[in-house]
Amino acid sequence: MMARINLLPWREELREARKKRFLTALVGVLVVSVGILFLIDRYVSSAIEHQMARNAFLQTQIAQLDIRIKEISDLKARRKQLLERMKIIQDLQGNRPITGRVFDQLARTLPDGVYFSQVKMTSKLIAISGAAESNNRVSDLMRNLEASDWLEAPSLTEVKATTAGAVDQANVFQLTVRQTQPPVAAVAPAGATSVAPAPAPAAGAKP
Repeated sequence: MMARINLLPWREELREARKKRFLTALVGVLVVSVGILFLIDRYVSSAIEHQMARNAFLQTQIAQLDIRIKEISDLKARRKQLLERMKIIQDLQGNRPITGRVFDQLARTLPDGVYFSQVKMTSKLIAISGAAESNNRVSDLMRNLEASDWLEAPSLTEVKATTAGAVDQANVFQLTVRQTQPPVAAVAPAGATSVAPAPAPAAGAKP
């Protein structure tokens, strides 16, 4: 029996077959990889677009909130200004009768022979300039101011004698006094006075 010898290039065919299978598998892997990369890219792009849309929405809402916050701030500023104006008006209205009473008290404290040339009231401090016939009249004025329930702490800052003519002589003075709020029981009804009258000058005193 003769031995059969296969002379066909089977090894070459085997290598070609393996090479084809490898290339096919490689192409498949590449296709799958490209598909996966495409899907990942689409997913990332979609996520980015979604986030950008969300960011745009948030920015729009923030801009609207900023506008509302500014409007609220403007309203608060206007409210504060209105409250300040109302307080000033209320203070003026509330102080009007007090100011009238204070000036009424100043008029009542004037002894004979004394007159005021200027009265200036700043807050509760009253600055007075005037003239008197003598130092005794100035002393009477200071006592009357001290005795008033609406005035306190009179302080004589300046007094000097001036000669207006050959005979007439006056003592020019400047003083300060503070306005105070008396107790309710001490407030006299309208037309009444709460200032003690000036004492009569002593016998022989210079008028």
